[in-house]
Amino acid sequence: MRLKTSITLREDVLKIVDRETKKGESRSRAIERLLREGLAARARQAADAQDLALLNRHAEQLNDEAADVLKYQVDL
Repeated sequence: MRLKTSITLREDVLKIVDRETKKGESRSRAIERLLREGLAARARQAADAQDLALLNRHAEQLNDEAADVLKYQVDL
């Protein structure tokens, strides 16, 4: 369901929106698309940061396990 709303944007932001609007796309659709893309990017960044924090918390253990596995490697 689409809801009508009113927002106020700075002129420079509106110019960027107009530049990013695809052919045949309304300004409203462009703003919605750009907002969705931006929110998705923020969600990816947050997930990446959580993943990195998890890896960093366990880095020493993971590195020790990798070093142990490499001890079993043989030359072919």
